Amino acid sequence: MKEIKAIVEAYHKIDFTKNKAALATVVRVEGSSYRRSGARMLIIDSGEWIGGISGGCLEGDALKKAKFAMAQNKATMVTYDTTDDDPYQIGVGLGCNGIIDILLAPLSPQDSNNQVLTLQNCIESRKPNIIITVTNLRGNFKNIQLGQAYKYDAKIDFLLNYISENLITDINNCLQSEKSKSKVYQCQEGEITLFIEVIIPATHLMMFGGNYDIYPMVKLAKEVGWKVSVVCNPLKVHKLLFEIADNVIEKDKHEEIEIDPYTVALLMAHDYETDFKNMRNLLKTSIKYIGMLGPKKRTDKMFLKLSEEGNTISDEDLARIATPVGLDIGGANPEEIAISIIAEIKTIFTGRTGQRLKFREGAIYED
Repeated sequence: MKEIKAIVEAYHKIDFTKNKAALATVVRVEGSSYRRSGARMLIIDSGEWIGGISGGCLEGDALKKAKFAMAQNKATMVTYDTTDDDPYQIGVGLGCNGIIDILLAPLSPQDSNNQVLTLQNCIESRKPNIIITVTNLRGNFKNIQLGQAYKYDAKIDFLLNYISENLITDINNCLQSEKSKSKVYQCQEGEITLFIEVIIPATHLMMFGGNYDIYPMVKLAKEVGWKVSVVCNPLKVHKLLFEIADNVIEKDKHEEIEIDPYTVALLMAHDYETDFKNMRNLLKTSIKYIGMLGPKKRTDKMFLKLSEEGNTISDEDLARIATPVGLDIGGANPEEIAISIIAEIKTIFTGRTGQRLKFREGAIYED
């Protein structure tokens, strides 16, 4: 989501009376690639770009091809095959070892459905959204062009006229798995390829506490593109917090925060009674992760007190409570601890273990 936000922000700063722009999108990856499907790069004909489609080995060539697409005002597909040993192939020998399809789509500010404006409609959503992009056409399709992108709603009725049942099934499968797919459809008019992309909301981190160690945590969480709300005493925190956090909320008003499947909580008040009260309140919600700073025996004490109150901790609750919080990286200072906590939260959403990649069996990315 961070990359999408940066692209949208940059897009609105372009003076289209002087410049042209295009969006490069990775729509299919076969094999190894530094970036995966959905990676994007906003390209301006002045030579600037925002975002990225690889580790740096494809951007320069994509810039040249994007300028050609802008000049023609016509979307185009480019395929990079870095599995070939041909020394003249872009990307060979630079760490890539896969086949990468990239859509280069010129952007018109007069088109309210251009790719960037379509993405903009997903930024604030707190549920997964589907963007459907036309990446290949063979045949006679009326009112459909290569490079068009649509948010999944009533606006895709014309697509459903060609592909109905199969497309809906594939969209639902993508939503369920939260994974994007490129799909080819055969119909009476010919063949159409669509990139069905799932846009996942940014992780929303609720932090409870106002001590000095919250600042590295907020900064790092924002750096990776998360939404951050800090529940504290606003009168006792540095004014910097109001600049870097999305929300600073008074302690007695935290229940106003909407908790969704992409919300997590971190208790770091360093005060037993405050953390206990927040833990008890959060356990009443559906939040999927509750991280707690401090030793395990401190949390065990809370569990005992909850049990004495008649609130026995279930196995499901134990699974969502992380204490001591974070991955075991040996972090000692606030910055290192923040890294370990953010890494642990990431594993919750990806279903990974946090082990070293050198010990992983199979591919790094599961398409």
